[in-house]
Amino acid sequence: MNGTVHALQPLQSLHRSGKPERAEVEAAVRTIIRWTGDDPDREGLVETPARLVRALEEFFCGYREDPADILQKSFEEVDGYDEMVVLRDVRFESHCEHHIAPIVGCASVAYVPRGRVVGISKLARVVQAFARRLQIQEKLTAQIANTIDTVLKPMGVGVVIKAVHHCMTTRGVHKPDSSLVTSRMLGCFRDDAELRRQFIGLIE
Repeated sequence: MNGTVHALQPLQSLHRSGKPERAEVEAAVRTIIRWTGDDPDREGLVETPARLVRALEEFFCGYREDPADILQKSFEEVDGYDEMVVLRDVRFESHCEHHIAPIVGCASVAYVPRGRVVGISKLARVVQAFARRLQIQEKLTAQIANTIDTVLKPMGVGVVIKAVHHCMTTRGVHKPDSSLVTSRMLGCFRDDAELRRQFIGLIE
């Protein structure tokens, strides 16, 4: 329960100390450039601080979205449909909260509706909203599943994520062929082994 509450809490609470001004961030980037041994005033780097800040705004735009709001509009005219809804291979880019290195992968999301369904693009947007934050994959997987479960109240939710972590493929242990797979099963996906196998079979 605590994890679910954290996933849905207002984003303003994540910035209690106040958000730095753009100029402060650009100055910090200039400091990092000097720390690497280069000159932030040379032609190729003079605009890099501003470019990086714009890139960071895109990388971390998920902090400006509430994933629960994305799922609010749903449809009840389903003619009794109560089988799995599966959205496969939702590509995402995130960043590791330990090294701020890219995490690139795909998420597959499934749920069994209880009288109402949501537009499939909304599921992809929930994945993106959580991915566009500093993350670890385990938490990302749980946040997506918990939010769908809390808002839609389906019979069950399943989320499987496979991703490559650049914090271990381009640095550290340098294992470029490795990937991490995580899953979160709730409701009937946790309780029904056959349903779970069907889900895994569909996404594989």
